[in-house]
Amino acid sequence: MSIILNGSDLTVEKLVRIARHGEKIELASDALARIKTCRAMLEEKLKAREIMYGTNTGIGEFSEVVLNDEQVKEFQKYLIYNHAAGIGDPAPIEYVRGAMAARINVHAHGNSGCRPEITLTLIEMLNKGVTPVVCQKGSVGACGDLAPMSQIALLMMGEGEAFYKGEKLQGKIAMDKAGIPIPGLQARDGLATINGSNLLTAMSAIHLYDINRWLKQAEIACAMSLEALFANLKPYDTRLHELRGFSGAIRSAKAILACIKGSDLQTGKIKTKVQDAYSMRSSPQVIGTAHDAVAYAKKQVEIELNGVGDNPIFLPEHKLTLTGANFQGSPVSLPMDMVGVAVTMVSVLSERRLNRLLNPALSVGLPAFLTKGAGMFSGLMLSQYTADMQIVEQRILSTPASIQSIPAAADQEDFVSMGMNTAIKNAQILDNAYGVLGIEFMAAAQALDFREFTPGIGNRKAKEIIRKHVAHLDVDRPLYPDHTKMKEVVKSCEILEEVEKVTGSLE
Repeated sequence: MSIILNGSDLTVEKLVRIARHGEKIELASDALARIKTCRAMLEEKLKAREIMYGTNTGIGEFSEVVLNDEQVKEFQKYLIYNHAAGIGDPAPIEYVRGAMAARINVHAHGNSGCRPEITLTLIEMLNKGVTPVVCQKGSVGACGDLAPMSQIALLMMGEGEAFYKGEKLQGKIAMDKAGIPIPGLQARDGLATINGSNLLTAMSAIHLYDINRWLKQAEIACAMSLEALFANLKPYDTRLHELRGFSGAIRSAKAILACIKGSDLQTGKIKTKVQDAYSMRSSPQVIGTAHDAVAYAKKQVEIELNGVGDNPIFLPEHKLTLTGANFQGSPVSLPMDMVGVAVTMVSVLSERRLNRLLNPALSVGLPAFLTKGAGMFSGLMLSQYTADMQIVEQRILSTPASIQSIPAAADQEDFVSMGMNTAIKNAQILDNAYGVLGIEFMAAAQALDFREFTPGIGNRKAKEIIRKHVAHLDVDRPLYPDHTKMKEVVKSCEILEEVEKVTGSLE
């Protein structure tokens, strides 16, 4: 069943289904009517020679230059040529598909002024698998993602490049093979295709989806480490967190206890400390804070996905054209900077629990570095080095991009969001987070191998999945294949999906 885009109910989850899983889309019939009504108004204003930014004027510093009728016809082509100014490797296909879906949802409001052919062509491209080749770098996140979105707009003229059925082709060839007519660009069409922060928002939506699933795995890894370290379980009693009131901490405590359910640790037969170190007993508060940050960022991203991010904006009911800055990426870049910090914070917590598993002074009787051959063998000693290196990189990347504005366009664009930098670095932060958590999973499974008691139902299942991919470290061996494999396993969410079959949802 297709996802219907109407401008108002596109969620992070729906965007992932379109961008990553190729789910088909349709434009709501009332949305198409709105687009046609808006276009008719724009054409009336053009005939009346009303001055409209980016339609019959230049853009940026050239916004005071009024174009004649002949120039209006050609301007959109040169606008796209000029703005297709990115650099470097192509963005992943799912990011570009997400940006296209987000742009269609902007058009669905009927305030962008483009011809319906432009919106319908974007829909056909998504449904038939034609994905423009878009350089990952080049956007400053205002006036939207101009450079990358322009590479999408090139396809509207039968130019540029596209991926189609696993091949990288010239844009016209890809469109012809898919049977998609080239609509061309008329007045306003080009700017209406590019003038929003759609790529950085789509990337952020996809990252939020993946980060939520990573955080749930952080709770599973935490639960395994807690059991291996004979944790006092009182800090995970949800009543404690309800008294403080943070929803993320309540959620996190519930998830951790769900994994430990059925453990011998709950019987009181295993001696525990009166109070454990912060890296253990603060886990619900810390992971919960990350959940709360993600929830806020998701709210902001979904507002943006369903808002009119464009300039100018046309109001047919008032016969009015409004020029503003609804392309500005700051409402997304600032909360997503916070989310990147949150992922780094939870990774630091994971590494501190790893340290307690490996350090014989802190591990409550576990063998040093989780090896029985200490001296001859070093066990997981060097695994901590790898985790630490990734965390330092995360810390470097956690510097906010949203405060890094550099003026451009002769100071006409003198404050920009740098939201694309936020999105790019969040992808790198998350990539490292998969690796850090994979190492904690390895160490927790190794530690539980040395314990003679029955772990909780979720932890037993998690250990079972880990052992499918990584064997117990009895005698030292090169660990880079294990580290890399566990990173892949965490990214795949196999552990999460199998654990939730026995615990129920961890949300």
